[in-house]
Amino acid sequence: MEKLNVLWQSTALAHFETGQMIMMLVGAGLLYLAIVKKFEPLLLLPIGFGALLTNIPLAGFSEAGGVLYYIYKVGVDTGVFPLLIFMGVGAMTDFGALIANPKMLLLGAAAQFGIFATLFGAILLNFIPGFDFTLQDASAIAIIGGADGPTAIFLASRLAPELLGAIAVAAYSYMALVPIIQPPIMKALTSKEERQIEMAQLRTVSKREKILFPLAVLFLTILFLPTATPLVGMFCLGNLMKESGVVDRLSNTAQNELINIVTIFLGLAVGSKLSAHEFLTVETLGILVLGAVAFSIGTASGVLMAKLMNRISGGINPLIGAAGVSAVPMAARVVNKVGLEANPHNFLLMQAMGPNVAGVLGSAVAAGILLALVG
Repeated sequence: MEKLNVLWQSTALAHFETGQMIMMLVGAGLLYLAIVKKFEPLLLLPIGFGALLTNIPLAGFSEAGGVLYYIYKVGVDTGVFPLLIFMGVGAMTDFGALIANPKMLLLGAAAQFGIFATLFGAILLNFIPGFDFTLQDASAIAIIGGADGPTAIFLASRLAPELLGAIAVAAYSYMALVPIIQPPIMKALTSKEERQIEMAQLRTVSKREKILFPLAVLFLTILFLPTATPLVGMFCLGNLMKESGVVDRLSNTAQNELINIVTIFLGLAVGSKLSAHEFLTVETLGILVLGAVAFSIGTASGVLMAKLMNRISGGINPLIGAAGVSAVPMAARVVNKVGLEANPHNFLLMQAMGPNVAGVLGSAVAAGILLALVG
């Protein structure tokens, strides 16, 4: 019997705690969303599997010496993985729509209002018993409003690593729910006549403009906000490789093999932070609520700015303001879908890509501002 007891104690079943079981169910839920619902599967699948691994008793995946521990230390703790993801995203991004209509930068900037509004919301939550967010915690939570997963992970790893799991799950979950969250807000803030506005076709952008644009963005970032240069710099590098046309092999690698490999490791690293003692807290619930608020405010502020621009200059469909959040290209597709529902001849995809890519830059700049102020 003694040997049987020793054998039993060596199994994971003998050491499972309620919290670990709950977190394994959470991991299974993320796998369900990724596989069955196809919500952000590239990230939610490895995150969900990482959550399963890190909550297995005695396995030691997330402890010193475990594979997830080193993946996190090497890639997330140093900030390397989010930066490599940003380079890959830059290599897949076409700035043509933004260059053709630079005014769309205002919509990308307006959509970041959700970030700073949520910053104050997180601080106000401290008046409720059970919440104790520092200014660094609040800043990391607020970036969820930018709807940019790599930026959220990068900032959380710098300011609030203990909240990284909850912040990453919230960021990618709300990005996946863009087609559900955004349309009601867009329709509530616009009239049918506004949604029917057809926008003029964009001009053709030259290759020279596309090459000079990432260099100009990098120069301005270095000049005015150097804390944002890690994110913006890698993004611009990826974009320059694509637009220069002289390093197709490097551009293709950044767009495919490299970003795919890093995505696997990034997802596992985030999943490793979904352990029961870190995730099952009242603060996690607050983060999920604040994330929804941040995303909703960002969408609303983008639409309202587009309405104002339409009042001033005309010819702007306010729906495109919702694409100011940087969920590329999903937010632009949602704008196009809602526009077609109001007017079957209203194709807004290309116009919406302008504020959409501006939102990517906007969220990176917002992260740089928060790092400069509270980092």
